[in-house]
Amino acid sequence: MPKQTAQLGKRWYVLHTYSGYEENVARNLRQRIESMDMEEKIFNVLIPTEKKIRIKNGKRKIVTEKIFPGYVLVEMIVTDESWYVVRNTPNVTGFVGTGTTPTPISEEEVKNLQKRMGIEEPKYKIDVIVGEPVRIVDGPFKEMEGKISEIDEARGKVKVLVSMFGRETPVELDSLQIKKI
Repeated sequence: MPKQTAQLGKRWYVLHTYSGYEENVARNLRQRIESMDMEEKIFNVLIPTEKKIRIKNGKRKIVTEKIFPGYVLVEMIVTDESWYVVRNTPNVTGFVGTGTTPTPISEEEVKNLQKRMGIEEPKYKIDVIVGEPVRIVDGPFKEMEGKISEIDEARGKVKVLVSMFGRETPVELDSLQIKKI
């Protein structure tokens, strides 16, 4: 007697994996789909990632981070055979769902994730205004305080007037190097 029913058709499901093994799982699963002729039932394997801006040694770096570490998305028609192929892929701990029945995620959720993943350049969010007092949290002026004099949203930079030797000196900083006071 079959445990899984294919009545839902082609849908997206969430797999739980060991954290850090997402790429391994995706690669193994793609190989298994091919070697076990499951292309008719398992269509897509996706690791949701997004680009983020990090500052290291005062330099701006764009890094790719997993949106949901420990999870991989699979687009498939759930049958006993396809469930077995996916479930028995090394480092897969199970489907997200109740018991042994996977629960599909909505098309809207998948579209939102794909939109989030499709953004090539991370946007700069600068939540300060001209004249606002800030503390510098990184770089050679760390721990100094000043006021915002200019904001360059396109480049993600701000100019801060810092008091040095009794006069206001403008210092250009990355927006991630400051914090509101």
